[in-house]
Amino acid sequence: MAEDWAGPAHGLLTGKVVVVTAAAGTGIGHATARRCVEEGAAVVISDRHERRLAETADAIAELTGTRPLAVPCDVTDQSAIDNLVDTAVAEHGRLDVLVNNAGLGGTASVVDMTDEQWDSVIAVTLTSTFKATRAALRHMVPAGGGVIVNNASVIGWRAQAGQAHYAAAKAGVMALTRCAAMDVAPHGVRVNAVSPSIAMHAHLAKVTTDDLLAELSAREAFGRAARPWEIANVIVFLASDYSSYMTGEVVSVSSQHP
Repeated sequence: MAEDWAGPAHGLLTGKVVVVTAAAGTGIGHATARRCVEEGAAVVISDRHERRLAETADAIAELTGTRPLAVPCDVTDQSAIDNLVDTAVAEHGRLDVLVNNAGLGGTASVVDMTDEQWDSVIAVTLTSTFKATRAALRHMVPAGGGVIVNNASVIGWRAQAGQAHYAAAKAGVMALTRCAAMDVAPHGVRVNAVSPSIAMHAHLAKVTTDDLLAELSAREAFGRAARPWEIANVIVFLASDYSSYMTGEVVSVSSQHP
């Protein structure tokens, strides 16, 4: 299988305006932004790393011929989130899709975990998803439609030592997805989530030991980690009209077996 996505586009998001958070770098956010551009969307990307954000926008432009609007954003800051959403609407006239990709991990036993470690993971992974969802819905609900796709994780379902804060945050993202979906279904807005197991990219390789990566990959039925575009393709599906009857769903993007 090719290392990078190389299949044909199908215009699944033609005419849509899509915002993707935490899109800098080489991970799922970057892959999602690229796939959305390839599928015809007008894309706005954000990240708190301004230099890497600009580099990502340039890289997507080189690959697709279209440069997404890049808006720096710290997802723990409500005013920054509001600016991101307002800028997207001001630039493109509306907001059709929000992809909440921002998340923060780490490893610590509950016995030794500090308040700061717990609070930072919850703030970036769960609370930011709520804040960005709320900001987007304040545009989508009056418009009578829209889609939100959240990035959860199989760890929200499965136990792993040292991951209590991250697992709690991702389980919270799943619950937020289901409840928000019920709140806004009468307004024609859909809220779903993807739940990946492991997606390999350069940043993950830098912050994770080779032994742990090998162990996690060995649990997968295919014997390897997913590639970011394999997660992004499912996000594109959930963002598109092909998933028009799906809301409140958490879709596992995994080949992991018990």
